[in-house]
Amino acid sequence: MNRFIILLLIICSVLPVFAADFWLTQILSRSIILGVMALSLTFLTAYLGVVSFAQVTLAGIAGYTIAYFSANTAGIGAELPWVFAVLLALFFSTIAGALVGLIARQSVGIYSIMITLAISMAFFYFTRQNYSVFNGWTGFSGISAPSVMGLDLGAPVVFYYVCLFTGALATLFVVKFSSSPLGLSIQGVRDAARRVRAIGIPTSPVIVSAYAFSGLIAGMAGILNVWHQERVSSFSVGLGPTIDVLIISVIGGMRHPLGAFIGAITYVMIDTFAIDLISRDRFNTVIGLVLLLIVIAAPEGILGILKSVKERIKKIVLN
Repeated sequence: MNRFIILLLIICSVLPVFAADFWLTQILSRSIILGVMALSLTFLTAYLGVVSFAQVTLAGIAGYTIAYFSANTAGIGAELPWVFAVLLALFFSTIAGALVGLIARQSVGIYSIMITLAISMAFFYFTRQNYSVFNGWTGFSGISAPSVMGLDLGAPVVFYYVCLFTGALATLFVVKFSSSPLGLSIQGVRDAARRVRAIGIPTSPVIVSAYAFSGLIAGMAGILNVWHQERVSSFSVGLGPTIDVLIISVIGGMRHPLGAFIGAITYVMIDTFAIDLISRDRFNTVIGLVLLLIVIAAPEGILGILKSVKERIKKIVLN
């Protein structure tokens, strides 16, 4: 798998040589952004064993922070150097993740889903009704990616490489964190919480730490998303985007971080090109059928299918 990831990164690194700006911005960059967002959910599902509907909220908090502390057309906020805005966005998304974990730490299964969904919807309605900080329905627009030493990070090729670097960094964070002592404790809570408590490790701080880390990853996606869309509003944190992230995670596969990106590119390709085959209004039907087929035929997602094909090819070669 590690060799495959390295090969994939090499291929992705040379894609701007062949791809047009449309593919770089609307397909590849968008896929990576959604992949990082789904990665924050995949981490919680794979290593803590919970499903959180609050990941778009955490990404939205980072996005609103960038908008508030950047130049925007709403005339709300205070413009800061982009580095400080990014650091604040990551800080707030991480703290928000910890708060979600603090609220949901005693819940598992459907109860965890409902609590995080309630948090997500509460934030959605709060952003829609608050005008002094979130500018209500309208939200913020005119938010551009910064320039660094004369290099426009919003340019298609440059922004793609920023997204690619962020996606690779987020994946590396997840892999390394999951094998750290704290990461192993999180997996221990997933498998046998009582045994973890029995050996003297309190489970609540471990769970809160997992949610906080997922908030950091979601915040990275939220920053890229607001630069990509050049706007953020209550619609960015509504139920639709929340469900989309869950669909992406399930389609790609929740057992490995790579599944988040496989699910994201699949989702974006369907979203972009399904209109050429069917009515735009039928997109939800198409993505719903794809999700249904994946759940029935391959519960581990597309990544599970690829692993199965690899094993079969390996057996054929050895025989």
